[in-house]
Amino acid sequence: MIERVTITVKKDMLRRVDSMVDGREIRNRSHAIETLIAKSLTKTGLDTALVMAGGEGAHLRPITYEIPKSLIPIRGKPILEWQIGLLKRYDVTNIILAVDYMNEKIRQHFGDGRKFGVDITYIVEDKPMGTAGAIGLAKDYLSKNFLFLNVDTLMDPNIPEMYEFHKRQKKLATVLLTTVGDPSNFGVVKMRGNQILKFVEKPNLSKAPSRLINAGLCIFDQSVVNMVPKRKTMIEELFSKLSKEEQLVGYLHDGLTFDVGTAKGYEKAVKEWKS
Repeated sequence: MIERVTITVKKDMLRRVDSMVDGREIRNRSHAIETLIAKSLTKTGLDTALVMAGGEGAHLRPITYEIPKSLIPIRGKPILEWQIGLLKRYDVTNIILAVDYMNEKIRQHFGDGRKFGVDITYIVEDKPMGTAGAIGLAKDYLSKNFLFLNVDTLMDPNIPEMYEFHKRQKKLATVLLTTVGDPSNFGVVKMRGNQILKFVEKPNLSKAPSRLINAGLCIFDQSVVNMVPKRKTMIEELFSKLSKEEQLVGYLHDGLTFDVGTAKGYEKAVKEWKS
């Protein structure tokens, strides 16, 4: 619920607030003030994200014959731009994009990130490295704890709350989890408390250990980087290693999550996503 308040500020401060308004990321003066308050209350110290922004997007043909998956539009903006906006909102401004297919179009749109208020570094996969291989390639840029997210998942989690949870758990990795009605097309988690014991791939509905799946975002301690070789590596391989060492926990996201890597999920996101 939103409350109306009245505040008094100096003119020079108000001018600085108004300078934030761009009609896009910051809609008006009220939104600018709300954003500043939110930032002051939610600083986490987590400022780096590795985004898996590659992939041919085969399930989104024919759209991805012309543009990479990262640039498919949702309500007038590319999905990757929505994700960068989410990261920036929580002061995660050091962003590493792992790219391959049509990466020149991604570079052309985002550049060095300056116009979006972030700093973007590109890691180019000359050959497919799997869903986690980019962690090894980005090793030199990951000097502290970091977010890891897939470009084809659209969501709006509270990152500071998730990071506080991660720190309290004192484990190497926290996976954002979401609930699905039918888990038979996903890797489903088996849990004990907050601990993830394992992922069960595409179980029958009657045999599924839960209806919780990976929502496409994780928080990793920096030391996880050393667990990923510089070769093709799937995220499931890394999760399996972490779970066996009892270093993997789950954090439940109760908001909307859209898998825009499929035609059905993309259509749903176009209809239902709200910024």
